Amino acid sequence: MSKMKSFLRGFGLFLLVLIGIAAWLFLPWPFLLGMGVLFALWMLLTRRGRQAGSVTQIGVSTLSQRLGSSSVIVIGIAGVVGVLVAMLAMAEGYRETLRKSGSEDTAIVLRGASAAEVMSTLDRASVTVVEQAPGVARGADGRPLTSAELVVAANLPLKDGGPDEDGSVQLRGVGPQAWAVRPDVKLVEGRKFETGRREVVVGQGAKRQFAGLDVGKPIKLGSETWTVVGVFSSGDAMDSEVWGDAEVVGTTYRRGSTRTSVTARLSDPKAFKAFKAALDSDPRVDVDISTTLDYFSKQSEQMTNIIRIIGIVVGSIMAIGAVFGALNTMFATVATRAREIATLRAIGFRSVPVVVAVMLETMLLALLGGILGGVLAWLIFNGYTASTIAGGVGQLTFQFNVSPEVLWTGIKWALAIGFVGGLFPALRAAGLPVTTALRAA
Repeated sequence: MSKMKSFLRGFGLFLLVLIGIAAWLFLPWPFLLGMGVLFALWMLLTRRGRQAGSVTQIGVSTLSQRLGSSSVIVIGIAGVVGVLVAMLAMAEGYRETLRKSGSEDTAIVLRGASAAEVMSTLDRASVTVVEQAPGVARGADGRPLTSAELVVAANLPLKDGGPDEDGSVQLRGVGPQAWAVRPDVKLVEGRKFETGRREVVVGQGAKRQFAGLDVGKPIKLGSETWTVVGVFSSGDAMDSEVWGDAEVVGTTYRRGSTRTSVTARLSDPKAFKAFKAALDSDPRVDVDISTTLDYFSKQSEQMTNIIRIIGIVVGSIMAIGAVFGALNTMFATVATRAREIATLRAIGFRSVPVVVAVMLETMLLALLGGILGGVLAWLIFNGYTASTIAGGVGQLTFQFNVSPEVLWTGIKWALAIGFVGGLFPALRAAGLPVTTALRAA
């Protein structure tokens, strides 16, 4: 019966720890801040809280004498946080790059049930209907600010690959209106392509990723040779693309006069509802309409979630090792301080202050490790340029983004590891019989 009670007690503690860690990792920061304030008030205003503070001061003052063992916790947790922050920064950078590609005052129209531009096909009649829909802004010449575009996949040699190693780039066929619809796209070198000619302008990200995209150089796209005449910058996903004349792209890739999407600049963000309602109710077209902000946000979801899951899995595996390192260190610390703890208990210190003190000491070391790992990840990875396949079509160049939210997640993980690593040694210290501890010491 005693063994069963002991098992149930241990299992119950295990479940409470899991629930506590889950709450700590997923609850919003205002709630966690409130918990921290309540704990600080307990430390300041109650007798046991002040006792816990006194015991913690004693433990922290001896850290310099246990520098080697304490560094095991700090370095182990720093490694976990560094890897986790790097992976989350990758996901955040990818998501942010795609999110910046859209806005609430532009809309994108695809064929019905199309998940992405490359899967969509719109005929010329559908494009005309979209251009005439209400809510579309008009330029100084009175023409609707819409850009019917054709997106295809093309192969180009990678800069960092071998001579025969190609990568996929997104080739976008556009017309003159594309520059008015996307005013953030600026030419930084060379000139725009001429209508009706096999000329292209390339994004800065594509130029960094692929070989031979210097102004004036010939490149092979499809079965034809094209000339690079300019380089543009947009600061978003378009930076990874190559742009050419839509009619010539359609002819080269045998798409005729069809287009994959129409991007429209709206007269006002509020005009989107009328724009969408008009096209949804028009029997001449079967299309899906969304703001470009929603479209690109959805495009980033799958890859962002995959990267985050990989980071959490890898971080969890490393965290298990860090927890065992913390357990070994803190159990050894409790063993060496057995007489000190027993003496405190003998003179009136209760079990709760001893548990809290050991926990605070461990979590302080964990916090140092979390800060160290976060700072190292920020120094190494913030702004680091990488690329990956986006939308199954071309490679998207983006920068790692070690945001404050990502760093806060890393700190929360560090403190969670410190909590688990200090809990069981703390319980052992509190449950150590005073007489036994004094005799053993």
